[in-house]
Amino acid sequence: MFAGLALIIAIGAQNAWVLRQGIRREHVAVVVVVCALADIALITVGTLGIGTIVERLPWALTALRWGGAAYLIWFAIRSLRSAFTDQSLSQAGDARAAKSGRQVLMTTLALTFLNPHVYLDTVVMLGNLANQQGDMRWVFSAGAAGGSILWFSILGVGARALARPLNRPGTWKVIDIGVALVMLLIAAKLVLTG
Repeated sequence: MFAGLALIIAIGAQNAWVLRQGIRREHVAVVVVVCALADIALITVGTLGIGTIVERLPWALTALRWGGAAYLIWFAIRSLRSAFTDQSLSQAGDARAAKSGRQVLMTTLALTFLNPHVYLDTVVMLGNLANQQGDMRWVFSAGAAGGSILWFSILGVGARALARPLNRPGTWKVIDIGVALVMLLIAAKLVLTG
């Protein structure tokens, strides 16, 4: 569980998205469930030994890196546009009420699966750690999966508690700018360290 938590707690595009949706109270359950299930699936794939295949296909990680960087830049631009509209959290929620569950689902899937680090962290690293545990590899994997469920639940539901104090246009502007900067930094890291 601690190995799983150590890898997913870092500030990243997926965590920023879960936090943002939790604060907005917009399809939070969908976001949390999709993120947790994705991690569980990827940890399982890694435990089955697929991590060695991913390591041997550098072109796949390169394609994910560039696709992920492009998506993160687009997401950052959207966040910056949002930052410069004078809306409180409740107004933003009302104005964005038209955002469908499908749109939120697609964004969650893109932020999860277009990030090459998710494959390195869950499939390769956790998979390799799990396979070093011998007969206890599935216990290790279950613990790592439990860490994902715990983290995304706390992040999504815990963000709801922040909604009322953050219901000021200036605060929301800072959050949008912060999310945009995180997305741009991660995109730059993907491009420059690939």
